[in-house]
Amino acid sequence: MRWTRYSDCGSRILTDWSSRLGLRSNLARNTVWMFLGAGLRLLIQALYFIAIARALGVGNYGAFIGVLALVSIAVPFGDLGTGNLLVQNVSLNKNCFATYWGRSLVTTATFGSALTVIVLLLSHLVLPSSIPMQLVFLISMSDILWLNIITTCGQAFQAFDQLNWMATLNVLISAGRLIAASILIHIHPHPSALQWGSFYSSSTILVASTALFLVWSKLGAPNFSWRRSIAEIREGCYFSASLSAQTIYNDIDKTMLARLGTLEVTGIYGAAYRLIDVSFVPVSSLLFASYPGFFRSGAEGISSCLRYAKPLLLRSVAYSVFICAVLLVSAGAITRVLGPEYAHTTEALRWLAILPILRAVQFFFCNALTGAGYQGLRAGVQVVVALFNIGFNLWIIPLYSWRGAAWSSLASDALLALGVGAAALILSRRSRTVPANANANALI
Repeated sequence: MRWTRYSDCGSRILTDWSSRLGLRSNLARNTVWMFLGAGLRLLIQALYFIAIARALGVGNYGAFIGVLALVSIAVPFGDLGTGNLLVQNVSLNKNCFATYWGRSLVTTATFGSALTVIVLLLSHLVLPSSIPMQLVFLISMSDILWLNIITTCGQAFQAFDQLNWMATLNVLISAGRLIAASILIHIHPHPSALQWGSFYSSSTILVASTALFLVWSKLGAPNFSWRRSIAEIREGCYFSASLSAQTIYNDIDKTMLARLGTLEVTGIYGAAYRLIDVSFVPVSSLLFASYPGFFRSGAEGISSCLRYAKPLLLRSVAYSVFICAVLLVSAGAITRVLGPEYAHTTEALRWLAILPILRAVQFFFCNALTGAGYQGLRAGVQVVVALFNIGFNLWIIPLYSWRGAAWSSLASDALLALGVGAAALILSRRSRTVPANANANALI
């Protein structure tokens, strides 16, 4: 209860502070909440990333990243899109929260457990034999089941525009992992990937339990039910396919590097990619805050979504151009932080520095398609890009190692930005043309 009072007090302080700065809209205040939460999470992530990367060494870190990348592909199917359906429906009608939250929890428990078994079976074919199956199991249970529960709890608060609590849960994830890393390194100064996997999984379970308690106490109890219409199941599958495809073209290269290259190379490339993810945090904060708004704008069509997205996109691209320049200039400092083992990460980071710009473009066009009801189209474009990424990596990684993975990643993100951007603009033009033709026919 004390935690609740502190958070409510913080909300009042932030609201007053935001008003004085002219940030009177819910979007502005929620973006500030997500940015503050992301900033704190960023600091915590940096601490545990540096600690774990140095303690594990490039080989063990590569093994962990390889497994994490494989598991990440299955994570979006753990809840079968029910978290996004919760945001979509509850942002329009708050009275249906208990139903959609209950469906999400039941679906996650069922599919999360089944997918863990499937990933274990696939890991024999995809991952090198030197990676223990216990590590695959621990990370699968952590992220496919428990991390999905945390994500759904965050989406519950997102649907109510209470992003202060969503930000809190995001911080708790990283804080739990920092504490777990600190305890592990204190016990084992140079742990194995399997030892880190057990602590990583335990911290996720503790945060998931806390998240469930917070949602239950602040928003209400779930109505456990499995009943879902065919249309909802189809829409949920679109969300899952979209997120899984996104994970494939973002992360499958790490798994393929572990299989086709070496664990050391995977660690070098994985460290650079993690720094790119960190640099994108301010834009992702805005994306989280604006997500319910895309569904509300989508009620008036794709053109309304694009008008809503335009100012957000311009600010995000401006930031991304700036951060690209910062990454190019400061990449040389990596070895002083992570150690000489990660010397090649400097070059990898410079190769990938343009990714934030491409991501800013693609994500806002993607959300415009989703908000206007074209999630199936968005998923289709993303699946095509994911297949392109896999095929390109199979050819280029054996030839050029991590540099090939970097080229493939840049090509895939550029192709996606072009694909979803073209789809959204064409649909918007058609939506303006059809009413005009209809009016002309009426006059005749």
